[in-house]
Amino acid sequence: MLIDVYLHAIYYSHMQDRKHDEKLSRLRAALLALLEHLREVLEVALARTPLVKGNVYEIARRCGTPNCSCTRGQLHRNMVLTWSEQGRSHMRSIPRARVAELRKKSEEYLRFRRARAEVSVLHKKILKVLDQIQALRREEP
Repeated sequence: MLIDVYLHAIYYSHMQDRKHDEKLSRLRAALLALLEHLREVLEVALARTPLVKGNVYEIARRCGTPNCSCTRGQLHRNMVLTWSEQGRSHMRSIPRARVAELRKKSEEYLRFRRARAEVSVLHKKILKVLDQIQALRREEP
């Protein structure tokens, strides 16, 4: 009977060690996956393409001249770039020849900002996994 208790204790200890090792292995795999995702996200930040903050779109408005055709519904149309800085909105008229260029640079800016936000989220997740790994690996002195 004493042998049965001893064998059960050894088996239970072995199972606990195995569960511990499996959990540690899963955490290491999760950490490697997060680091790979971080590498992919950082590729956007490390690109060399120029960035332009703002949005490109077409506006239609009246000029204010009393006899102009815009007062009868045919509004003046032009392309603009809008952006905000220090809480203030700005708008700049852009020539049609630069619309495609500025739209692409604006889209790159948005990609960069999304990547930056994703880096922040990944950072928190990586730290959480590292804390879990530390807790599993730590032994009492």
